[in-house]
This record gives sequence, structure tokens and C-alpha cells, in this order.
Amino acid sequence: MTAAEMALWLHLREGLNGFKFRRQHPIGLYIADFYCHKVKLIIEIDGSIHSKVEVRENDNLREGELQKWGYSVIRFTNKEVMQKPEEVINTISGKILELNILLKQNTP
Repeated sequence: MTAAEMALWLHLREGLNGFKFRRQHPIGLYIADFYCHKVKLIIEIDGSIHSKVEVRENDNLREGELQKWGYSVIRFTNKEVMQKPEEVINTISGKILELNILLKQNTP
């Protein structure tokens, strides 16, 4: 794990809002940096290589495929995780709550 992934894992490993996370979790052909199974949320932490056009295009294809499979994906840069950890956690927390509401609405 990168330093940014390690820093985020320190916040996620005990769970967030009662939701558990896994790290380096396989999904199909892909490995998610972090994954919350209950709401099908994938969190990706991107280093500087992800600013390259070809890598970004590959990320977009991958994300599109994961979304077709019913997963939600949030991306953060290493810089965001290291410099604005509270914002990152708040964004993840908000997305979890949003997805959980949708899940409850779609469950008979």
C-alpha cells in the first residue's frame, strides 16, 4: 500500500458509520483499493501516474465497467488523502449514507 492508502486505511479499518471496509479487494478482473460490500462502494486512491491520458482513459473504462456491474466508485488523489483527510472521510461518509438510503428504497 502507498502512504496515502495506509493513511486512509487507518480511518477505514474499524469501519465508517458502522460499515466495514476491505482493502485490496478483488472484483472481477480488478483490485479495488478499498471496498464496502454492504453498499457496493469502491474507493480508489490515485497517484501521479493517473494524470497520464492513457492511464486516465483506462481508469474511465474500468470505472464504467464496474458501474455496469452495480458498483459505485469514488476517486481521490494521494494529495487529497494526505492534505485533506477530513474532507475525504466526509465525502466517503456522505456517499455511504446516500447509497444506504438507495439500497433501503430498492429493497422490498
